[in-house]
Amino acid sequence: MKRILAALSVITAIAAVALPAEARPRQQQAAVPDFVVDDGPSLSNFFSNFGNGNSSGPIPRQTVGFASNYAPGTIIVNTTERRLYLVQPGGTALRYGIGVGRDGFRWGGVHRVTAKKEWPSWTPPAQMLARRPDLPRHMPGGVDNPLGARAMYLGSTLYRIHGSNEPETIGQAVSSGCFRMTNEDVTDLYDRVRVGATVIVKN
Repeated sequence: MKRILAALSVITAIAAVALPAEARPRQQQAAVPDFVVDDGPSLSNFFSNFGNGNSSGPIPRQTVGFASNYAPGTIIVNTTERRLYLVQPGGTALRYGIGVGRDGFRWGGVHRVTAKKEWPSWTPPAQMLARRPDLPRHMPGGVDNPLGARAMYLGSTLYRIHGSNEPETIGQAVSSGCFRMTNEDVTDLYDRVRVGATVIVKN
C-alpha cells in the first residue's frame, strides 16, 4: 500500500510540472508601489544643501532615496504617511512632515500649483463657517493666521499646501483637507516649487 501511495505522489508531481503555464494555479501578487523610499542615514551626509534636519518642527525634513518615474519638481503627498515628497534629480527627494485632513476630509488626485502667496490672508469658506460659526469671516496674513507664512494653491480647489500657527499639529490628521507644514518647512518648499508644478495626492 505504501508503495502505491508513493507512486501516486510521484505521478501527481510529474503531472503538475507537465501542465501548461496557463493551467497552473496562479499566485496572487502584491501591488507594486510606483515609488520606493530609501531613507538610510547615510544620505543626509551627502545632501546637506537640502536642509537635512534643520527644521525645528516635530518631523525634521530629510533628503531620502526616492526611486520613481516622476519628474524632478513633482510634489507627492502621501496622506497615510503624513509626508510630502519633493522629487529631486538623481533618484532622491526632499521629505517633509505634514498635517493632513481628519477623517472624512482626506482626498486624493492630481493637480497643479496654480498660485503662490507669502503671508496669505484667510477667508474661511461657507462650509467651514457652517461648521464653525465662531471663526472670523476674514483674517489678514500674519503670525496668527492659520495659513502661516506661505501658501501654494492646488488647481481650482479650496485646498492648499500652507504653513501653520500650530506647528505641534504637524504629523497629525486635523485639517479640513489642506496640507499644513511648519512655517520654516513651507518657506523652504515654497522657494523650490514653481507655479505649474504637478502635485499628486495619494490617499
